[in-house]
Amino acid sequence: MSGFYNDVYKIVEKIPYGRVATFGQIACMIGRPRMARFVGYASNNKKYWHLPWHRVVFRDGTLIGEPYRDMQYRTLKSEGVNFTHDRRVKLPDFQWHPESETAPADIRDWPLKF
Repeated sequence: MSGFYNDVYKIVEKIPYGRVATFGQIACMIGRPRMARFVGYASNNKKYWHLPWHRVVFRDGTLIGEPYRDMQYRTLKSEGVNFTHDRRVKLPDFQWHPESETAPADIRDWPLKF
């Protein structure tokens, strides 16, 4: 599982400012589409809390649970991310699509498996 987690960390560190990715999206990007829950588990390692985990949301744009939800909301808002009236990220406007946006060449060349 550590190889999986290392792949997760590499992707999370590349999520650009003002964009979000979903747990499932990250799992798909590393070729493990049914392991979204384990992407969440990867965020529990304190050694990797310096990564922009606030940019990872649920598939419907919902933010993470308490006690970090308000912090995630404020941080994403400060990055220019917009929300619906019930505080869900407007995914059509702010979801990260590395294959179609300007991103480091190394991630655009990854085979994305959905």
